[in-house]
Amino acid sequence: MADERINTKKLDTTVKEKPALIEELWQSRKEKWNGPRIFILIVSLLAIGLSIFHVYTAGFGTLPSWEQRSIHVLWALLLIFLLFPFKKGKKFGLIDMLIVILTLVTAFYMISGAEAIQGRQGDISNNDVVFGTVFIALVLEATRRTNGILMAAIGVVFLAYIFLGRYFPGALAHPGARYEKMVDHMFNGTLGIFSEPIYVSSTVLILFVIFGSFLMKSGGGQFFTDFAFGLFGNKTGGPALSAVGSSALVATITGNGAANAAITGSFTIPLMKKLGYSKRFSAAVEAVASQGGQIMPPIMGASVFIMAEVIGLPYIQIALFALIPAVIYFFIAGMVVYFHAKRLKMAGIPKSQLPDLKLVLLKQSYLFLPILLIIGLMIYGYSPMKSGFYALIATVLLSWIRKATRMNLLDILAALENGARNALIVIAACATAGIIVGAVSLTGLGITFSRFVIEVAGGSMLLLLILVAAASIIMGMGMPTVSAYVILSVLGAPALVDLGVNLVAAHMFVFYFGVLSGLTPPVAITAYTTAGIAGSNPTKTALYAIKIGLGGFFIPFIFVYNPELLLQGGDTTRITIAVISALISCVFFAGALENYFSGPLGVWKRLLLFSSAVLLVIPGLLGDLSGLAIGAAIFVIQKKKTKFVSENTKQMSG
Repeated sequence: MADERINTKKLDTTVKEKPALIEELWQSRKEKWNGPRIFILIVSLLAIGLSIFHVYTAGFGTLPSWEQRSIHVLWALLLIFLLFPFKKGKKFGLIDMLIVILTLVTAFYMISGAEAIQGRQGDISNNDVVFGTVFIALVLEATRRTNGILMAAIGVVFLAYIFLGRYFPGALAHPGARYEKMVDHMFNGTLGIFSEPIYVSSTVLILFVIFGSFLMKSGGGQFFTDFAFGLFGNKTGGPALSAVGSSALVATITGNGAANAAITGSFTIPLMKKLGYSKRFSAAVEAVASQGGQIMPPIMGASVFIMAEVIGLPYIQIALFALIPAVIYFFIAGMVVYFHAKRLKMAGIPKSQLPDLKLVLLKQSYLFLPILLIIGLMIYGYSPMKSGFYALIATVLLSWIRKATRMNLLDILAALENGARNALIVIAACATAGIIVGAVSLTGLGITFSRFVIEVAGGSMLLLLILVAAASIIMGMGMPTVSAYVILSVLGAPALVDLGVNLVAAHMFVFYFGVLSGLTPPVAITAYTTAGIAGSNPTKTALYAIKIGLGGFFIPFIFVYNPELLLQGGDTTRITIAVISALISCVFFAGALENYFSGPLGVWKRLLLFSSAVLLVIPGLLGDLSGLAIGAAIFVIQKKKTKFVSENTKQMSG
């Protein structure tokens, strides 16, 4: 029989991703130049220019804050209105042309008069009011086109709250503000649209998106996939475990669950189906892994860069705090996959059909060096922006080591274009998030909302956590994680802190549930993306993804009550005990979830195994010992039962 190796080359994003516009133009360079081709060239050059602007300012210094942020947003708005038509599925039309012209006029006013506009802060002119109003409207329209009507509508609601505060009940009421004051607050200075979310977006975030585009273009995605399949492919549940591993690694680069699912899922889902896994299970596994990539250090989702600014800690420190919960998340998902495969007697992939792990590490491991460089530079004291700049340069240089990964000028231009285009959705979301932040600071909603939810919870920590978790999931439905995090970081997290939750744990709590909203119906974007690839029912896929990733919904509660898992408080011994207890709890939890633990469990043993998992994460030695004792007893019983059944089967067959 021929040695048929799995064609993991199909997962190479340079093949799977839609070619950049500049690549399409180059491929059709012999065709006659006409209006549409010139339009494509203009859009491509604008995207490349945006990336070059941010790479340059990262390496050689940013402009003054208002100028840097306004150019960043205006450039993105122009690209959005050129790339995303007024009506989805339609071509660029007259309305789009008028909005583009309006954007250019607004950009000229803002950039040419930047110093004068800032000098009038607190006493803005009539022209400032007009152009500020237009700018706010452009931001909301760009958000509607890129992130959907829900996110834009939330921005409008918060704007309305500024004027209608007197009509709200109790603690949510406020006197309201004049229209001119609202425009001044949102448009001029750095408290509204140009507040923390856009500061992060215009400096660190877009640079890391561009870096991710370069890393994928150089073959980094291919390396991660080959590595995951070489490491896990031949184990029980190998294809699904490999999907979890590869998707988690690639998602740390893309920072977007749905986008990552479209990239890696196009290979992993058909493979799992081919090897006997159901369509629903295959899609759900990919969704859980892709969405979880946003919580996996070292390069996490956009929200963590904003979190670093909000709580005033270095990004690399937050990434370190997030490491243990992220490992637990993927460990639970992996154990669920493993027990599922054991229950269905699903074998791994023969080694002969898998990438040679040693060969993969020998030939491709240098592609991981830019990520190590980022970590090393940030530990050494470099800013995330400088670290990203040097890592981007290193990615290009390292790609030249082998001919297969070598980036030429066209590849570099395509990576620059893709980086800018991939950042547009998040830039629009951050701009609207700035409107929300501005509304909160202008009305004092952050303080009053904290008091309000604490009163609703009756001072109960657990009830408050449940309320904030539900709000985080609802806020995250249909919008990027960064948007949900920004809203909850100014509304939900302060309430948790006021009730005694550790600051890092409070922000991680709302962040986690913002991420997990990508799996929860009715707007489970990542789960629906994988369902489309697998051909399974979207809602059923989302529900199954919740089952596989159910442990992820408990992790935030666990690290609130056990901050040692975030390396917060406690000595090395306490942290080690907390980690070991959590990992053992994961095994018991996954076994109970799949109704398999060295054999089928049954109702009572399943409930007992669930209880042992819960006991292991309750703070205190008594809970750990009780949970371990129950779990160990069930394991021994299951082993004896399995041995008895096996011996009886042998006797009967003999």
